[in-house]
Amino acid sequence: MQLSGKLAVITGAATGIGRATALLFAQEGATVAIGDINEAGGRQTAADIEAAGGRASFVGCDVTEAAAVEVLMRSAAETMGGIDVIINNAGAQRSGRVTEFAEEEWDLLMQVNPRSCFLGVKYGVPYLRQRGGGVIVNVASLAGLKGGPGMTAYSASKGAIVAFTKALAPELAPDGIRVNAMCPGWIDTPFNQPAIDFMGGRAAQDQVVQQIVPMGRQGTPEEIASGMLFLASDASSYMTGQALVIDGGVY
Repeated sequence: MQLSGKLAVITGAATGIGRATALLFAQEGATVAIGDINEAGGRQTAADIEAAGGRASFVGCDVTEAAAVEVLMRSAAETMGGIDVIINNAGAQRSGRVTEFAEEEWDLLMQVNPRSCFLGVKYGVPYLRQRGGGVIVNVASLAGLKGGPGMTAYSASKGAIVAFTKALAPELAPDGIRVNAMCPGWIDTPFNQPAIDFMGGRAAQDQVVQQIVPMGRQGTPEEIASGMLFLASDASSYMTGQALVIDGGVY
């Protein structure tokens, strides 16, 4: 029960890494507030947590809209009695060569990825301060540290999250708030479908994974959730401003 009594807000927890993280946090004793634009999936995650004996709630939230994120944080704090942990996990993925990449897609990635982290921090930090401190995890990507063909826009958006995290950590350290970034590599989730399509399909992706991942496979959402638990818990109590890479050895 590494998060016993902790109050956590997790965005993008309807599917994939966010869902696995919400389930694990609840198993470890946290009360979880889920914010997601995917209402059916978000409510299902909350229902699954409660069916297993945990405590969870759902708030519909478009993380690119300031008013929606403000409502998410306020509602979560009112429902749970405060906020100790914020996991800015919601994100978007698009792939394509830079000369063919639509400007609208670039703008979307910047709106969903770094902007959502900024909004989550802006409207969530006051509640962490009320509790005397807390933890923020911004979900970036291996792509934010190591780019590749077709990944220019996505890498730029996730690299911005890493830089944001490194600047934010010393700013919030006096408040007792730790800030770290999670950088997953290839994880087997539908989130990566745009990259899979760009690579020519699942078979082509599997071949690339075999070639570039020393461990020879994709990771699972549950393996990233374990890293999230480490960052959110007292196990990482002397760690802030870092980008934790979980990628099977690529980086």
